[in-house]
Amino acid sequence: MRQRLRRHIVLVGMMGAGKTVLGSELARRLHVPFTDTDTEIETAAAMTIAEIFARDGEAFFRDREAQVIARILRDTPRVISTGGGAWMQDRNRAAIRAAGLSVWLACDLETLWHRVRQRSTRPLLKTADPKGTLARLLAERDPTYALADLTFPARPGDSVDAAAARLLDAIHAADPQLANETP
Repeated sequence: MRQRLRRHIVLVGMMGAGKTVLGSELARRLHVPFTDTDTEIETAAAMTIAEIFARDGEAFFRDREAQVIARILRDTPRVISTGGGAWMQDRNRAAIRAAGLSVWLACDLETLWHRVRQRSTRPLLKTADPKGTLARLLAERDPTYALADLTFPARPGDSVDAAAARLLDAIHAADPQLANETP
């Protein structure tokens, strides 16, 4: 049986929360497309996000990000992974609320740090104290992430398979009519 989504499932949360990994697995299980907004932005700009930040700044990047999110939300319902700062913008939250179910992948600092500390592709962490910066961002952003329709807490030691199964159950509990089976 295939699933047909009535609206998008949009994953939000901090860098390293698992939005891309869980999103792609969720989409596979639902037999729907998966889109990572960061990948879409990089493709459209023919540059990495780090390069966009370095050349044009964060404000420019956030404008492009909002344009890409709006475009994706006009497409066929799918699972969407957003960048860590996308949900911080009122315009993105409004667009996502109008077209989809927002899901906050909530992670603690140590889990996030373990996942991102070896990656040099995180422009906001290019500071003298990247873990401190991550902690500050987490403290600043958590209240806004909590505005999502559904909060999905990370469990240390969860495999992708186990987390995806839990997430799918949580989504069905939050909105039983979101996905309909089709032959």
